Amino acid sequence: MSLAPTADTRSADLQRQVALLDLVDRILEKGAVIRGQLVLSVAEVELVKLDLSLLLGAVDTLQRLGR
Repeated sequence: MSLAPTADTRSADLQRQVALLDLVDRILEKGAVIRGQLVLSVAEVELVKLDLSLLLGAVDTLQRLGR
């Protein structure tokens, strides 16, 4: 059994890399906001509550959008 990558596996890896690159490029071009909330509690008593917001985008995109 050979563990060397075949042409098919190299092609599939390249397609995944290109797809990921296209996804990152699109996110940076359009911008994205990711929001989340984290609550740490013990015995139903909230001890810590974090509201998180992440703004992701290229600098020129964010400047164009006025953020």
